[in-house]
Amino acid sequence: MSLALSPADQAALVSRHQAAIDGSLKTKLTTIAVVAGMLGLFVYGVSTFDVSIWRILSGFGNLGTFVVLMLPPDPGSFARAIIFVKALFETIAIAFLGTILAAILAFPLGFIAARNVVANKIVHFFARRSLDTVRGVDALIWALIWINVVGLGPFAGMLAIMTSDLGAFGKLYSEAIESADRKPVEGVTSLGGGKLHEIRFGLIPQVLPVIASQVLYYIESNTRSSTIIGIVGAGGIGLYLAETIRTLEWQQVSFLILLILAAVTAIDFLSAKLRFAIIGKRAV
Repeated sequence: MSLALSPADQAALVSRHQAAIDGSLKTKLTTIAVVAGMLGLFVYGVSTFDVSIWRILSGFGNLGTFVVLMLPPDPGSFARAIIFVKALFETIAIAFLGTILAAILAFPLGFIAARNVVANKIVHFFARRSLDTVRGVDALIWALIWINVVGLGPFAGMLAIMTSDLGAFGKLYSEAIESADRKPVEGVTSLGGGKLHEIRFGLIPQVLPVIASQVLYYIESNTRSSTIIGIVGAGGIGLYLAETIRTLEWQQVSFLILLILAAVTAIDFLSAKLRFAIIGKRAV
C-alpha cells in the first residue's frame, strides 16, 4: 500500500501546521538574542584579554624548556619519594571521605528537593536554592573557609570536598528522583502503602544505581580537586606540588604529576568496573 501524499494533501498538511513550521516570533527573537549575546561575550573576551596567536606560538618554546627541565622525573631521594607517596594517599583519603560524607548527607536533601516527593512549593524552593548556594561556591573557596575554621591540614580539605559536593549531590539526586518511573510508586500506593513505603519500595530501588554511579564518578573527580585544595594548605600532595614549583624543582614536579596521573587512572579504572557492576554495561 502506498503512503505517498498527493500534492493537494501535502499542501493541506502544510497549511494546517504552518505556525509550527514557521515558528513563533518570540522564539525567533529569543534565539537571535542568545546568539547575539554569546557573540558579544566572545568579542569582549578576545578584545579584553589581549588574545594573540603569536603569543601562544612563542609560548610553545617556553613550554618545551619546562618539559626538558622536568626530565627525568626524580623525587630527589628515597625518603622524599616516601613522603610524596604518603601525601598522595592522604589526597585520595580526603577525596574518598569527603565524597562519601557528602553523598550520605545529600541523600535526604535530594528527596526534599524533588517535586514528586515534596509537593509544597515553598519547601521545594528553599531546598533547591539552598543547594544552589552551596554548589555555587567552589571547593577551593570552601577550603579557605574551613582552614580558618578548623585550621590547616587534611581535615579542612575533607570538609571542603564534603561541603562542595553536598550541593551537587543534592541536585543530582533530586533530578534522578523526579525522573523516576511513577508506576512502581503507584503500585505501592494501590497496595495501601504510605508515603514512606512509596519512597522505600517505589523510588529508592530505581534511583540507587544512578546515585551509586554518580558517587563513584565524583570520587575519581575529587581526587584531582583534592590536589588543588592542597595547594592552599588543606593537606595532601598539592602542598608539596606548590612547594616544588615555588623552589623550581621541576624534576620533583614531574614526579608528583606522574603520581597524580597514576592515582587518577587507577581510580577511574576501578570506578568504571564498579559502575558497570552496579548499572550493567550499556550499548554506546
